[in-house]
Order: sequence, then structure tokens, then C-alpha cells
Amino acid sequence: MPRMVSLPKRFAELIPELAKFGVVGLAGSVVDLGGAAYLHGAAGIGPMVSKGLSIIAATVLTYLGSRFWTFRHRVNQALLREGVLFAALNLVGLAIAESVIAFVTYGLGMKGTLVFNAASLAGTGLGTVFRYFSYKKWVFLAGAPGAAVAAGEAAVSGFVDVTETSEAAAILAGPADEYGPSWELLDTADARQR
Repeated sequence: MPRMVSLPKRFAELIPELAKFGVVGLAGSVVDLGGAAYLHGAAGIGPMVSKGLSIIAATVLTYLGSRFWTFRHRVNQALLREGVLFAALNLVGLAIAESVIAFVTYGLGMKGTLVFNAASLAGTGLGTVFRYFSYKKWVFLAGAPGAAVAAGEAAVSGFVDVTETSEAAAILAGPADEYGPSWELLDTADARQR
């Protein structure tokens, strides 16, 4: 049974991960928002296509940053599975951003460059909140540091045995509560029973 942790302690443990997510997200936002503004404003491409193309480029950048920096302490899944989940969740984030742009552009009939950029920013913000929590829940899973390294190496080969990497991590890493946010740690005893 997980122990209760105070809210300030949870937040303090979350700050480094949120900071890294913010840096990766900022780089992705520059590619996304700047690319969409350039494609729509300077290149004359339609608003929906501009946003779609820019978010594809930003998705590649943020996946690499998330996998190899922000969430590298988490258990990596097989590359294909992880990539498909990441792309699917980014499609939902794209749908959120595109919905805001479509509502403002076609629903409200506002078609200026400033309005497009504001709608793009608002949609990207809403999509970012969704992405952060969904990545943690479905793509970059919580676990002990040894499990993350072992699973990451196994993911490159395409073979991942979670029970084997969790047991090895428990032996190598020592007590689980020395690593990561305490409410996200896997209980290796419970994992072995499943």
C-alpha cells in the first residue's frame, strides 16, 4: 500500500521533471508556433494545414527530448509501442489545438494573423496540459532507475521483460523510495505477484 506524501513534498519532487518538460515543450512550441505562423503568414498555406505541418515537426523534436532527457528516468517501452503511443497522444493534442483554431477562424469568423497566432497559442497550451499528464500515464512509465536503464536498452532491441528488469533494478538500486516521486514508484513485491 502506498504511503501518503504531503502535497508540498510531491510538488518539490515534481519540479525537476516539470522544468525539463517545460524546456522541451518550449523548444517544441517555438517550432510549432513559429512554423505555423511562417507557413500561414509568409508562405500563404491555409491555417489548418500550417498547424498540422508545424506540429508534426514539433512532435519529432519533443519525442526525442522527452524520451532521452525529460523522462529518461522512467521505464521506456519498446520503441515502436512507445512511438505509436506518443504519436497517438500528440494527435489528440493536435485535435485540441486545431479545434481552438477552427472555432476562432470558422466559428467566430475571425481571420487575422494576430487572431490566428493567439488561437494557435491557446490551443497549444491546452494540448500541452493534456500531453504532460498523458505521457506520464501511458508512454513514459514510472519505475526504479535500474529498470529504466535496463528497459531502455531492451527497448532498442525490441524485447522488454518488465518483471525481469524490475527485479534487477530492485537488487541494484536498493530501496525504491530513494528514487523519484514516491507516489509513482512501482512496488516490486506487488509487481512480482501479478
